[in-house]
Amino acid sequence: MSRSDAPLLDARGLVKDLGGKRVVDGVDLHCRAGEVLGLLGPNGAGKTTTLRMCYGFLRPDAGAITIAGHSLATDGDRARRSLGVCTQDDTYDSDFSVRGNLEQTARYYRPRIDQPKERIDELLRRFGLEAFAQQKPDTLSGGYKRRLMIARSIVHSPQLVFLDEPTTGLDPQARVAVWELIASLREAGLGVVLTTHYMDEAERLSDRLLVLQAGKVRASGAAKSVLGDVVGEHIVVLPVLGLEADAAAVTKVQDWLSRRGQKPAQVLNDWHLPFDGPGLAAFVAAFPELRYEVRAPTLDDLFLTLAGEGPSS
Repeated sequence: MSRSDAPLLDARGLVKDLGGKRVVDGVDLHCRAGEVLGLLGPNGAGKTTTLRMCYGFLRPDAGAITIAGHSLATDGDRARRSLGVCTQDDTYDSDFSVRGNLEQTARYYRPRIDQPKERIDELLRRFGLEAFAQQKPDTLSGGYKRRLMIARSIVHSPQLVFLDEPTTGLDPQARVAVWELIASLREAGLGVVLTTHYMDEAERLSDRLLVLQAGKVRASGAAKSVLGDVVGEHIVVLPVLGLEADAAAVTKVQDWLSRRGQKPAQVLNDWHLPFDGPGLAAFVAAFPELRYEVRAPTLDDLFLTLAGEGPSS
């Protein structure tokens, strides 16, 4: 692999124990220039710990992390200079204006940012913050606060940026605006590592997905590939309400699923049953009298499947 083809983030064999428990267990992940890597998994899967190791907040117990060709362990200053971090919490300084927050952040970096005023002016324009440049961040809407946080994370022109839950708590219009900003980062050639609990967000923005479960990589690849590996090709949506009138039918379906090692995921009044092609054919043959919907799986089904497998899987 040539240097130009090398990933901006190359993390291998990451291990971390916290509180006597292994929370990250042999995780590999990489992200290239112009790519959005979606890091997914249920609560407790190890996502935040993995991110914190990758941007240098936590030291791994084992494994190696390289950022833009620089080892985080042996060349930490250059590695950190190549990355930006936008946490899920708003950590701006309320004592400074929007512009002041960007100016203060720019002063932290060594070597110093070239032409910082021009860089800040560019970010204010690009992120739609010009009209609010002299206002305090606390006066901004949630969407514009997130714009400021993302702008601040790239003020030093990093090659790689970590976005941890960037749209949590935003209304739909503000979320779409942040999506457009993230897409623009990818178009500008940055590598982006994104964590989110919004499955539509992950599916729209991510070029690849890495799914963690109980501290290990459960699946990785394009969304369609991940869904096929973890969930299957089809989802049967079976109205439980319709079956409740016939206890024998409920028992028959439950017994059939149990023999296959499956457990239905219940969403309100429906069971969601994942199947591959042969599994769906077997279900259709076993229950010709039932009425149900068959659809393609989504990332929401992925989370339901992981929850059904349990933390020890």
